[in-house]
Amino acid sequence: MKTIMAKKEEMERKWFIVDAEGKTLGRIASGIAEVLIGKHKPIFTPHVDTGDHVIVINADKVQYTGKKLKNKIYYHHSRYPGGLKAEKLEELLKKKPEDVLKKAVRGMLPKSILGKSMIKKLKIYCGSEHPHIAQSPVNLKM
Repeated sequence: MKTIMAKKEEMERKWFIVDAEGKTLGRIASGIAEVLIGKHKPIFTPHVDTGDHVIVINADKVQYTGKKLKNKIYYHHSRYPGGLKAEKLEELLKKKPEDVLKKAVRGMLPKSILGKSMIKKLKIYCGSEHPHIAQSPVNLKM
């Protein structure tokens, strides 16, 4: 037998669409991360970006379990002394609801240059409309 290694130049990328309405944040984020990484394909190679493009619609209608709306806090630092910023999930949902899902998926991708190229294939929209009709995306069941 021969082991087949995927090459970046030979990759065919498909477009998938996911409706996030009524789905739990963590469960939908792990499914999206799996498609972005390419683990759903038989030619998955860890050091090559074999994943597909994912379009998420209705990102503002994702469900949250427990007391996450009040208690979950997102932190980021400006890299200056005393630059720690904290924001609750409830406040972040009012400003940018698509960022909550993007941060959840980003945390499940590799922490390398490969992960940065994978997150660029994720398109998130709050409404049910998206501008990627020309790519003819296929519905992805989660």
